[in-house]
Amino acid sequence: MNAKTNDRLYQDLAQKLLGEIAAGVWPVGSRLPAERDLAQTYAVSRPTVREAIIALEVQGLVEVRIGAGTYVMSLPGEAQVAHFNISAFELTEARLLFEGEAAALAATQITEEELDEIERLIGEIAKENLEVAGTVKADEAFHLAIARATRNKAVVEAVERLWDLRYNSPEAALLHEKARTANVKPVVDEHTAVLKALRARDPAAARSAMRAHLGSVLESLLFATEERAVAAAREAVEAKRARYRRATS
Repeated sequence: MNAKTNDRLYQDLAQKLLGEIAAGVWPVGSRLPAERDLAQTYAVSRPTVREAIIALEVQGLVEVRIGAGTYVMSLPGEAQVAHFNISAFELTEARLLFEGEAAALAATQITEEELDEIERLIGEIAKENLEVAGTVKADEAFHLAIARATRNKAVVEAVERLWDLRYNSPEAALLHEKARTANVKPVVDEHTAVLKALRARDPAAARSAMRAHLGSVLESLLFATEERAVAAAREAVEAKRARYRRATS
């Protein structure tokens, strides 16, 4: 089986789009077709289109303008090929697999002191969510605390590496930034469900809760790239303004 057969779909699509930009199908300054149109043209899913666009965006070839579409910013160099890092979707899928099992193992090993620390971190996540430009440091600490509770150094290093990729893979970092801009934040109830399963020392429930949480993260990443995310954010801002006007009138 040749390498092209093994290519991920979004990589293949990104290469096709790059080739068409280079051929002048879409000149610099022009707008690419809408996401749904590209999905239909190339017979791929909309998430595949999003990943392909992000791969080109981090290389400076296109720019995604909220509410306006994707525009060509520069032409690729001669014989240029798209370079690919780890995408946010791939990374979260890997986290779902690894961290689900880590939670199951942690449920058999975890101490009361560790459970109390994880509960404290959930409170820190709630505080971070209130900050407009908040970080996800408490969320990261929550997941690493569970990894450490496995008493398995290899598991800890694997989870640490996955979090490093979240920050250092350009594709993953860009999409997570878009999610934050769209007001997508860690869900406290999902983290609390994981804690509840850990307190019960129930490996199956801990695995299920962690997988449900990270499955929700995957959905939120899809949401973050939809225009409806922007509309929802605008509606939320307007609702807050309306409440303020009522309170001060």
